[in-house]
Amino acid sequence: MLPITIVAILVALTVHEWAHAFAAKKLGDDTAESMGRLTLNPIAHLDPLGAILFLLVGFGWAKPVPVDVRNFRHPVRDAAIVAVAGPLSNLVLAFAAFAVVVYVQPADRIVTEAGMTAGTAAWSIFSMFIYSSLRMNLALMAFNLLPIPPLDGSNILRMFIPWRMRDQYEEALRYGPWILLGVILVESFLNIPILSAWVNGIATAVVTIFAFVLGQ
Repeated sequence: MLPITIVAILVALTVHEWAHAFAAKKLGDDTAESMGRLTLNPIAHLDPLGAILFLLVGFGWAKPVPVDVRNFRHPVRDAAIVAVAGPLSNLVLAFAAFAVVVYVQPADRIVTEAGMTAGTAAWSIFSMFIYSSLRMNLALMAFNLLPIPPLDGSNILRMFIPWRMRDQYEEALRYGPWILLGVILVESFLNIPILSAWVNGIATAVVTIFAFVLGQ
């Protein structure tokens, strides 16, 4: 994995976890802040095993932000808001990267055609970071929207579960990590594109919307 890609991943993960902590703080829970997680310092959010797997196989995770729903006025709704804050932050970063691709890329070509070696190298590194940032933020956003614990999508989905089915849903959440592991293993060893289809489908739809918004 290229160093510039690692930087893009660190930025995407750090902002994602910070957004969770920020939303929780605004909604009345300072648990994350008290544990030093309301920060843009990537070291505070790194999970050693998740970081190693990112380097080895391109898939990993950060430390989940601690949230105490008892501090929320509306626990289910507020937990969903905290959950959506992470993917939303990646959506914002992805849009910013896409906008740079659309509006700054012509300058990249001008520098290259002018034969400015130092400038070309700088623009090349910048372009690599922007494209990596776009891909990583879209992938992280889409992946976390999966409604499988411990991903954010499960907390977002909880808000729409009828009260009469809430106990059954909470019971099913216990098996979420095993279900997620199973999905990953099925895709890895049986080459059945479950995760990639989900991520690529959402990413493609979002990029299409970005292009429409920016008039491309």
